Amino acid sequence: MRKLIIQDAEIMKLAVQDEIRRSEDARYDHRLHGILLACEGLSSYGISDLLGDSPRTVQYWINRFEEIGFSGLREGERAGRPPRVDDELLQQIGKDLRKNPRDFKYSQTLWDGKLLSYHLEHVYKVQLGVRQSQRLFTTLEFRRRKPRPVIARADEEAQEAFKKTAKTRRSR
Repeated sequence: MRKLIIQDAEIMKLAVQDEIRRSEDARYDHRLHGILLACEGLSSYGISDLLGDSPRTVQYWINRFEEIGFSGLREGERAGRPPRVDDELLQQIGKDLRKNPRDFKYSQTLWDGKLLSYHLEHVYKVQLGVRQSQRLFTTLEFRRRKPRPVIARADEEAQEAFKKTAKTRRSR
């Protein structure tokens, strides 16, 4: 039998490994293949060379399979970092954002990420960066408004003359 050849084998190997990592079902199947190779007598080092995972990872798969069975190879819940802002606090932040910042003795008249970050730290003892605070506006379905600049000592008559439509026509 002739040897099979895949063009750009190294690149294709990386692409297949990426595809396996992308899908939960593919990762399960990948682990099943590792168990099959272990049943054939390969060591964790041999399996890791073939599948592209570390020998310790293969050992984890085999140990979980021995302890729990097939369910040990399925994806489990990943703990991750607990959120700093839970649902209850999120609702309270939403109530605060509906109020004027001056109600909290702030000098600004509109909320922004920097002010919200400051507010969270001083009122709720939650440290959240400016960018993450800005994301809360989207989460709570708020639109951030930018204040319109007011020109000091502007001549109102000159402004009216500059506009394309007269004030009486615009007000209709």
